[in-house]
Amino acid sequence: MGFKNFEGRLILRIALLCLTLSIPAIVIVNGLSEVLVFLLPLAVYQVVELIRFLRKAQLELNQFVESVHYRDFTRYFDEKHAPSDLLQLRKGFNEINTTFKTISKEREAQHQQLQLILELVDTGIMSYDSESGEVLLMNETLKKLLQVPHMKTIHTLEKRDKELYEEVLQLQPGQNKVATIHTFLLEKNAVKVLLSATAFQSEGHKYKLVAFQNVNEALDETEAQAWQKLLNVMTHEIMNSVAPISSLADTLKNRLHETVIRGAAADDVEDLEIGVSTIKRRSEGLLKFATTYRNLSRITKLNEDTVSLKETFTNLQQLMQPTLGQKHIRLEIVLKDPSLTLQADANLLDQVLINLLVNAMEAVKERPDPTIILSAYSTAGGKIVIKIEDNGAGMSEAIQEKIFIPFFSTKKQGSGIGLSLCKQIVLLHRGTIQVQSAEGVGTAFILRFN
Repeated sequence: MGFKNFEGRLILRIALLCLTLSIPAIVIVNGLSEVLVFLLPLAVYQVVELIRFLRKAQLELNQFVESVHYRDFTRYFDEKHAPSDLLQLRKGFNEINTTFKTISKEREAQHQQLQLILELVDTGIMSYDSESGEVLLMNETLKKLLQVPHMKTIHTLEKRDKELYEEVLQLQPGQNKVATIHTFLLEKNAVKVLLSATAFQSEGHKYKLVAFQNVNEALDETEAQAWQKLLNVMTHEIMNSVAPISSLADTLKNRLHETVIRGAAADDVEDLEIGVSTIKRRSEGLLKFATTYRNLSRITKLNEDTVSLKETFTNLQQLMQPTLGQKHIRLEIVLKDPSLTLQADANLLDQVLINLLVNAMEAVKERPDPTIILSAYSTAGGKIVIKIEDNGAGMSEAIQEKIFIPFFSTKKQGSGIGLSLCKQIVLLHRGTIQVQSAEGVGTAFILRFN
């Protein structure tokens, strides 16, 4: 409104000046040249007044632009003592300044809230310029993790922890990776962190934001729970073998003592032989148990190559077809993209899939229409997913929590080692294995590979 009023006043002044300058022509035509003596000072006055008016407006405008440039929105243009020509202009400037001041306060409040949130979270957060490495933001949690008061650039981290520095630089937006922070360069003080990265762009600059989540406590708790479950299963297996051996050995000792006193009979010798054979058999069972446990740590290296999933599935179908035919089980293969490949150790991948297929066949053998579906596909994120589904009896949630624990088995003759090895092989491939099951509906094992 003020600017429109200012424009109106300016147009009015120019119109009056034009009128004043056009009057001499009329005066000369009518022979009244002496009137020019009065018109000339009037024209000069109007020009000077117009220049003065524009200078004042220019000065006010320069002050306003300067306040915007330096973000000094506290400046106030005096309206009370303002000339009538500039009153509306000053009102307009003050209104704009007030709007900018409100916006600035809101942004400042949001910035302070963001800073408080960043300081309250337990995750370390850092953002830096992808090209220059200049650190824009670094919260207190990260400073405590790295034990540094400040970092000007990300390259400062190289001198303190070179391994972590390289992990951060190599981490691509959208990726997650577990890394180690070596505080004081001492291994015993190492802290495991989950690195997550994202990227954003502002004013033509590319920035990278990295989150450092301390997972030491979570890993310790998970490890403790895993050991507890493993020890429970191992204790159960060992006690099942040791208790009968101990009882039988005590019985044999008493029988041997009686035989020495009253002489050995044929039945006594036979009983002693049977007892010794039983002890031997149970001892061999314990030895096999220990050997199997040792086998869990044998697979440590992969012979990776490009594996065609179509070829893998075809070979599996040919291998399993005789058994499937005998048990009247239908194996359905779903592979929408025949060219799908996977970087993997072909032999170990076959071992995993065969184990899961055998388990699925065992699960569906009592079903009226036993069916197993073996499928594979690629996700939008580039991951390869292999799924083995069956319409078997399914599993309870309690069993699902234990199936990957070594030596846990629901089968009477099972070793409980198959699924543990499967999981170890999948993890070596930097993948994950997950089970989804519902009692009376069926089970699906889902393997995801990066």
